[in-house]
Amino acid sequence: MFALVDCNNFYASCERVFNPALRTRPVVVLSNNDGCIIARSEEAKALGIKMGTPVFKCRDLLRRHKVAVFSSNYPLYGDMSSRVMMTPAALAPDIELYSIDEAFLDMSSFGRYDLAEYARLIRRTVRQHTGIPVCVGMAPTKTLAKVANRLAKKNPVYQGVCLLDGAELIASALAMTKVEDVWGIGRQLSKLLSARNINTAADLAAAPVPWVRKHLHITGARLQAELNGTSCLPMELVRAAKQSICTSRSFGKSVTTFDELHQAVATFAGKCAVKLRKEQAVASMLTLFIGTSPFDDNEGARYWGTKTISLPYPTQDSMTLIRAAQSVLDVLFRAGYAYKKAGVIVSELSPVALAGRTLSLFADEAAADSEQSKTLMQVMDGINERYGRGALRLASENSVGWKPNQDRLSPSYTTRWSDIISVKG
Repeated sequence: MFALVDCNNFYASCERVFNPALRTRPVVVLSNNDGCIIARSEEAKALGIKMGTPVFKCRDLLRRHKVAVFSSNYPLYGDMSSRVMMTPAALAPDIELYSIDEAFLDMSSFGRYDLAEYARLIRRTVRQHTGIPVCVGMAPTKTLAKVANRLAKKNPVYQGVCLLDGAELIASALAMTKVEDVWGIGRQLSKLLSARNINTAADLAAAPVPWVRKHLHITGARLQAELNGTSCLPMELVRAAKQSICTSRSFGKSVTTFDELHQAVATFAGKCAVKLRKEQAVASMLTLFIGTSPFDDNEGARYWGTKTISLPYPTQDSMTLIRAAQSVLDVLFRAGYAYKKAGVIVSELSPVALAGRTLSLFADEAAADSEQSKTLMQVMDGINERYGRGALRLASENSVGWKPNQDRLSPSYTTRWSDIISVKG
């Protein structure tokens, strides 16, 4: 048996934890630059507010119904996610962190327990420890656990817990689930399936196996087997190594000068380097992209540039990556454009332990990051970990000119000393 623990409206719930006045009020959270709605409370959904709706299209609705609107507070959400996941991790032997607000639990050793009651215990404990509401779905496979969790969320009858532990229950759940709502199907594949009159999860489970394997390949065949109760997706207790790392932002205001764009690119490259060091990895390739707004009415004012280069050696050094990104920016930058977005991607990642084995063909190039640079990066990371991100940075990193709009940002209640709530008796 697998259990899927999934937070309800996670970003909106995080905002509510430290502000009890929001518990019955509609809440929405905005994307970077406060552009679109990316999270909604149940009350906001009931108003007809759709996911991804641009704010300017529903300002009157938000104002009329006194909807609480927040900028994305990712430090808060990340810290709350860690707190949430610690709770079910203590209630099950193995946990797979699937996303920021979802985790699979291995329940195979709980045969003597009342699983429905244990799921309710998990739900109560998470709410008590963190204030975040969750739903729990349990079933013999991961895919069926996803189905169960969806029913627990969407159908009030289940009261946040759905257990699919019998053939009749599973058959009924599959019949109630649209095929596009099955984990891994989505809208595109659902069109192919709908053309063959496969409209529900039950239809997919009963479809001819050769047809599924031919059109949905091995992934679809495993999915079908999971829907029929055969577990094909084991617990992934160790996260797979990343193949690439990207840092990008949309700018709060248009950037027109090379210096401002260089500061943004340097900042993104530096963040990529920090992420590489946390992954204990080095990168061999770097990609830079810059662009104007794709919605500019004047087609001549639009520009998108991207370029990928090989690094001289696998590296995780901030200065090396920033210099490489700057060399690409020198090529891509075009004067006279109003840039709205930029990003840096590092790829061809490998473990840092193997970096020293990659030798250069040229005698005047180092084979890897020097011990001096490694020590410097360790000192920088240590200071920033202790005193906060950005306490120590390279001079080229700066966010003054391109900082995203966050006009409705809530306090960082759990990650900044000055924002911790004071309780007075």
